[in-house]
Amino acid sequence: MTLPVIYVENLTRRFGDFVAVDHINFEVNAGEVVGYLGPNGSGKTTTIRMLLGLLEPSEGEATVLGFDAFKQTEEVRKRVGYMSQKFAIYDDLTVRENLTFYGGVYGITEKARIQSTIELVGLKGHENTLTKDMSTGWRQRLSLGIALVHEPKLLFLDEPTSGVDPTARRAFWDLIYELAEGGVTILVTTHYMDEAEYCERVGVMRDGKLLAMDTPTNLKKSIITGDVWEVFVHPLERGVEILSAMAGVERVGLSGDHLRVISSQVKKDAMQSLLSREGLSVEKIEKGEPTLEDVFLTLAR
Repeated sequence: MTLPVIYVENLTRRFGDFVAVDHINFEVNAGEVVGYLGPNGSGKTTTIRMLLGLLEPSEGEATVLGFDAFKQTEEVRKRVGYMSQKFAIYDDLTVRENLTFYGGVYGITEKARIQSTIELVGLKGHENTLTKDMSTGWRQRLSLGIALVHEPKLLFLDEPTSGVDPTARRAFWDLIYELAEGGVTILVTTHYMDEAEYCERVGVMRDGKLLAMDTPTNLKKSIITGDVWEVFVHPLERGVEILSAMAGVERVGLSGDHLRVISSQVKKDAMQSLLSREGLSVEKIEKGEPTLEDVFLTLAR
């Protein structure tokens, strides 16, 4: 039987009395793009560092590409790519010099390989640019190139789009799917709910626990069992108070210029009637669609 690309069983990491990762279990199969979603401090980076053999687990086991992640760390590291939260690039070197240096770490010396990596991540024409003169989005591409220069079959991306603008984020995800189509398996951590929608499967982390892992569609269907309502009412703060106290309402939250209500029992007319009786101005109430943010907030409750 072929092992999954990543197999994790009861993986746990403690720092003194603090449990950073708490008995998590999951698998990642070849060619998947799997998102690891959760707020900062939820255990995402600690998980990756254990899978790379950079941290010893307190309990549990894991295999990466068929190798024991803790006993065969060198075999794992030379076959995977890792892009950390802080881009490990040298500001006083050019794009080509950075890639040549890091390629040398993996024994890559062919100029053609360096150039093909530059082209793959969209940096052609910037080969001789000093990295200190590049925007965050372009530095991000270089960091991805460094993780890819040795042509790994598995790529760990740890919050790769943190701090970049929406256009650069979208372009980066286009690159991720181009790599996946080429056969690379990808595990990407993020705290952006919209980014998690791009993933084939999503694991939801909070306080070191893996609360769920499935496709975005299945998570929405299985976790959000009630209706989602977009309630446009004024004033918003009073609307939150009234609807939160309404029998049968499971959750109320602010969503831009309106309220987002989840309930399996309360319908539109009942909300409209209650809000009007309380003297609030109701502009409209319409059906909404579940999001991964709804899933996360429901699971984390």
